[in-house]
Amino acid sequence: MTLLSEPLQFTPDHGIASGPGHVTLVGAGPGDPDLLTVKAARALREATLVLYDNLVSKDVLALVPASADRVYVGKVSGHHSLSQGGIIELMLRLAGGGRRLVRLKGGDPYIFGRGGEEAQALAAAGIPFDVIPGISAAQGASACTGIPLTHRDHAESLVYATGHLRGEGQARTVDLDWELLSRPRQTVVIYMGVGTLPVISAQLQAHGLAGDTPAAIVERATQPGQRTITGTLATLPELARRHDVRAPALIMIGTVVALRAELGQAASTPAVARTTSA
Repeated sequence: MTLLSEPLQFTPDHGIASGPGHVTLVGAGPGDPDLLTVKAARALREATLVLYDNLVSKDVLALVPASADRVYVGKVSGHHSLSQGGIIELMLRLAGGGRRLVRLKGGDPYIFGRGGEEAQALAAAGIPFDVIPGISAAQGASACTGIPLTHRDHAESLVYATGHLRGEGQARTVDLDWELLSRPRQTVVIYMGVGTLPVISAQLQAHGLAGDTPAAIVERATQPGQRTITGTLATLPELARRHDVRAPALIMIGTVVALRAELGQAASTPAVARTTSA
């Protein structure tokens, strides 16, 4: 594996063309390698150079040939191996030099994966690229927990949001459309919201969503060690704190969460999955 703390030295790629190379943005899915698309699995098996994120599971990465160069460009809260600008710069430099590379991203590249920004940069630089979609973390969590994302009797719409902090210093806050997220008869899935769950809970209640609305947090969806904690909008922050929930985890809010009691036992869950209810 090539580390970013070391000089970037790659094995020769005899397929290098005289012009720009090619980038394939690949969705690695939620972690279970069996959930990769056929096209994604083929791209990994044929890869000679892979830039991969923190949320790509080891089982998915194991599909990459041992002979391929692997560059970790992951970002964890509070610690980035490379900034997003640096990732884009590296990708453009490698592809601009004629390399064919796979940009491997957790979930789907275009759902909170910043794949859109990377695609824009490639298009602006005139570098050919294609995108292979992946099953999103929300879809994986839904299937493995027995919590449907939509249901005619419960949720007529589905909203994805990101719960990470925006701004600088003391002005950092969770800047979301709270009125939209507080509407009834919908499912709300919040990515990257573990650290801001108390704020999310308080704001949704302040904007009219009942505190007893069913809610869940799903840790490591589809992977060994998956854990699901269910409660209500009001109780979920304390439950997450008490059970020391860590990222990656998804927050799911809406009456569909209550269907887990009926559907959860039949859901296909990974080994060592755990459930906590309160």
